Amino acid sequence: MRGPVLLASLLSCLPAQSLLAQDREVLPASLFSWTGRPAPLGPLGDINTDRPDFTDASSTVGLGVLQLETGYTFTKAGGTESHSWGEPMIRYGVLANWIELRMAVAPVTERSTTTRSGIEDLSLGVKLTLMQQDGLLPGLAVVPQMTVPTGSAKFSADRVLPGINLLYGWDLSDALSMDASTHLNLAVDDDAHSYTEWAQSLSLGLSLTENLSSFFEWYALFPVSSATASTEHYLDVGLTYALSGDLQIDLRVGKGLNDASDDYFVGTGLAFRFK
Repeated sequence: MRGPVLLASLLSCLPAQSLLAQDREVLPASLFSWTGRPAPLGPLGDINTDRPDFTDASSTVGLGVLQLETGYTFTKAGGTESHSWGEPMIRYGVLANWIELRMAVAPVTERSTTTRSGIEDLSLGVKLTLMQQDGLLPGLAVVPQMTVPTGSAKFSADRVLPGINLLYGWDLSDALSMDASTHLNLAVDDDAHSYTEWAQSLSLGLSLTENLSSFFEWYALFPVSSATASTEHYLDVGLTYALSGDLQIDLRVGKGLNDASDDYFVGTGLAFRFK
């Protein structure tokens, strides 16, 4: 419970929402610009989420904006079935349009020869939007992050695992976009040994109607110096539907591409934005 209590304490100290809404319109949307000219002002329109694909957006939620992203995922890996319940992520814009605090945790259930349930370690991070797209130069963001050992005994790494995520994306046309991410994180293998894990992703997004969009994505995990973890490759596709400018539902399905990967997964989710 330490994570939610800490975030609630931080939020209680922030200015009133009405003042923040005024500030959003006159503050830069990114920390820098590719040209050296002042960055564009104001937040970035309708809700933009970090789910359901593996690749996070290169934008932040905006000053004073609280965004809750939730979901459910079923995964089949050999003889093991797992359920990730709720998948809550809280994102809150602080100090400027280009910085947000992030917190996520997931209750899980695994079934094989036995069944076990619990909560994974708490994930904490800060997303910084560095650049807005300028022609061929991408929108760019960085996320310093870490997990802390707050989870159930069967699902906790029992140590702090720091990492960093570089996000970059392009709007190629009014209907087509491309996003990518490069992760470097500390992880723990089946022998409880720490190792470095790289991850790379590439996602193509297509707007089908004003409210309905689709994506097609590849991502891979590359362990370094682990005796038990192996490289994993995945493809997934999905849909998002905006019920309003502040409410989105999603659906995805994915498949592992090599023997070390999970067999397949399916999931759905819902995201709310409060301004």
